[in-house]
Formats: sequence, structure tokens, C-alpha cells
Amino acid sequence: MDEDLRRDRLPGTADTTGMAHTAGTAGSAGTAHTASTADTAGIAHTAGTAGTAGSAGTAHTAGTAGSRSAAAPSPGGTPRAVGIVWALLGLNTLGSAGAKTVFAIPRSLIQMATMGALVAAFALALALNPRLRIRPSAFLFLLTLLLVPSVIASVQLEVGVGALFRCARLALFAGTLWLLSRWWDGGLTFVRYHIRMYFAVLVLVAAGLAVSPATAMPEYYGGRLVGALWPLTPPQIGQYAAVVIGLAVLLLLGRRTTGAGAAVVIVPSLVLLAMTHTRTATLGLLIGLVLAIGSLVLTSAAARRFFAWAVLCATVAAVVFSSALRAWFLRGQSQENFANLTGRAKVWDALLAAPRTTGEKVFGTGLGDKSFDGLPIDNSWLAVYDEQGLIGVTLVAAIVIVLGGVTLLRPPSLPRACAIFLIGYCGISSYTEVGLGDASAYLLHLALAASLLALPAPATPLPTHDIARRRIPLWARR
Repeated sequence: MDEDLRRDRLPGTADTTGMAHTAGTAGSAGTAHTASTADTAGIAHTAGTAGTAGSAGTAHTAGTAGSRSAAAPSPGGTPRAVGIVWALLGLNTLGSAGAKTVFAIPRSLIQMATMGALVAAFALALALNPRLRIRPSAFLFLLTLLLVPSVIASVQLEVGVGALFRCARLALFAGTLWLLSRWWDGGLTFVRYHIRMYFAVLVLVAAGLAVSPATAMPEYYGGRLVGALWPLTPPQIGQYAAVVIGLAVLLLLGRRTTGAGAAVVIVPSLVLLAMTHTRTATLGLLIGLVLAIGSLVLTSAAARRFFAWAVLCATVAAVVFSSALRAWFLRGQSQENFANLTGRAKVWDALLAAPRTTGEKVFGTGLGDKSFDGLPIDNSWLAVYDEQGLIGVTLVAAIVIVLGGVTLLRPPSLPRACAIFLIGYCGISSYTEVGLGDASAYLLHLALAASLLALPAPATPLPTHDIARRRIPLWARR
């Protein structure tokens, strides 16, 4: 028996050593190896003898629980197919109305492509998230509520059957974002999707400029850059370029990309932005970057250096190139035309002065083409008021306020700075652009901001099964 006991006390035998030196017997006087021993020699032996861990794993209760939790695999990352879904949502927001293209593309075919992209995005997102696992989001909740006044006003058919079609589009857009919210964790994955998607659009614009410069810069647009291969207006191209530049600059400041990689994206985007002569996009880019970099000044030395150099360069450029900048900003317009925002103010005054019923004031007239008496409204807030009423204006304002409020509660970080840039850009652009009340690129920008402000999901621990304690003989307890 003594020989058996000596053999049982050797560390190589898991059946007896593992049972004798458990956390439950750590307090006995005759046991020299306490619970700490189970976390050292016992765990080391278990890891070393993985092929014969049936007995050792059963014996080490406290020790193996700690080793299992440490070796548990982390939750899977974002599937690559999610980037395809995001790109399809971006394709849907490109629209079908714009300048003339090199090859005449029927508008019905473009509408089929954009709407088909949305249906494909929803189907793919559903395939990736078949169990409908979603994350709570105030942004998506308010966006879903925006469907209520849209449907109530659209069923009246004051603007035609197309209003119901636009409601279905908005519902699919919001539903796809709900399915993607499972992977919203406050990381920069969707920022990279966003940059790649819109930079691909800018590459398409540059290709059209190379193929047919006359078509890409027509006279009826005042020589401003348009889409020659896909119908895109100068404000659209300016918006995409400004968002790509802003996000790429922030990634560079956060050292999430190299200088060469950022230059490949920023330099051509700046050239295309200048060729569009889009004042709203330029102001939105500058103000958004000031707000975003200002949020990093206290915590990032790179942000402080960039901010100082940017102020210095802007001051020098304003002094040296003042006449050229003024000419670019005015775009050859008269002071009177510039003062009334290229005729927009007249449309706004007429829209506000138009008689409306109580129902139209509260719920609007239904989702339309964002025009009034055949003229573009070019103001997100007035367009929402016209189509979705005061309820729609309240919900859109709540979306912006909630996103802005959440940014104030988050600590300074690169994702927070990117969200501030996007919210600031959309806020500036909403004065002369439309899209905050319907499926558009601006709602996609705000959805990206919401994903950046989301808190990481808590890790779900793997279930641990209770291990039955084996009975220890009396002679082994001595």
C-alpha cells in the first residue's frame, strides 16, 4: 500500500493527484499542495497531457474552470459579406436622376438596378442573420417610427402611387440596417466599408472624366463635374468626396492607415471635390473636420499638430489666394443670386406660404421626389415638413439630437471623432440638400455614426457543466 501511495503522489498520474489536490481539499492539514498548486502544476499537467485529459480534466474542478474560460474562443468578427450588404445599400442611394451619360441608360433600368440592390441587400443580410439577432438602437427605433407619418400620408395618394413604393423602400432600408446592427460594436469596420464604397464611385466618376471630358463637365451645369458613366450630379460627387476625405484624414490621425494609403484616397478625392464646385460639401468637410479633430485635441498629439498646421495653411491660403477662392466660391454668380441661394429661397418661401390642411401639416403629403411646383426643395427640413409633416420633422430632429447627445457621453476616441464628423457634415448639408427623411446617402452616413457610437456587445461566456465529484477513499485523505 505504501508503494501504491508513493506512486499515486507522483505528478504524472492524473487520476489520483488530480483528485487528491482539489480546491475542496486545499484546507486539509495533511495536504501540502493547496488550491494554488492546482492552478500551477495541476493545470500545467492537464495542458501537457491533452490526449489523456479525460481523467485529469474531470479531477481539476477549480483549475480547469479557469483554464477553460481563458482558452474560450472570442466571438467571431464581422463577416466579409456584411461589406457587400453595405455596398448594396450605397448603390441603392445613388439614385437614377442626374446628368446625361456617355452611353444612354434608360432610367427604368437604373431604377431596377438600385431597387434590386436594396432587395439583394436585405436578402443577404437576412441570410447572414437568420435568427434576427439585433441590437437596441435609438437611431433605428426613431427611423422606424418615421415610417408611421410616411405611410399615413402616402396612402392618401396625393403624390401618386410612387409614394407607397418609396415607403416600401424606406421600410426595406431600415430593416436591412436592423439586421446589420448585430455587428455594430463601435469599431471602425464599417468606416472602411464606407470609404471603399464611395471611393469606388469616385473612381467611376474619374473614369467617365477620362473617357469623355465634355460629357463629364457639361455647359448646362456650368462646367462642373458630373457622372459621365452613371448619372450623378455635382452635389452628389462633392458629398461622396467630402465624406471619403474626412474619414480618411481621421483614420490617418488615429494611425489606422499609412500616409501613402491615405494619400491615394485623399488627393484624387480633393481634386474631384474642387472640380464639382460644391460649396455645401466643402463647408461640411471643413466644419466637420474642425469638430472631429477638436474632440481629439486633448488626447492626441497628432491631432494637435495637424490642427495647428491646418490653421496655419488655411490662414496663408486665405491671404495669398483670396481672389481665386472667392471666384471659386461664387461660381460666376451675381451677388443677388448668391444671396438667395441660387433661387432656393424663393422655393422655400412659396412652400411655407402654401395653404395646407391640418392633416397635411401634421403628417405631410406623402413621400415624393422632394420638389414643390416642379422645383427642387433643396432643404432636408422643409422637404420632411412637406412630405412627412411636423411629426416627421420632430422625429428627424430627435435622430440628430440623440446622436449628438450620445457623442457627448462617449470618451474621446477615434470612432467618436468619426461619428462627430458625420453628424456635423449631415447637419451642415441638410440646409441645402435633401435626404434626411428618406432612404438616402445622408441616412447611411448617420447609420454609420450610430454604429460607431454603439457599445461593444458583452462577451457571452461558454456554458460550464457541473462535474460530479468523485468519492475519495478514507485512506487517500490521510
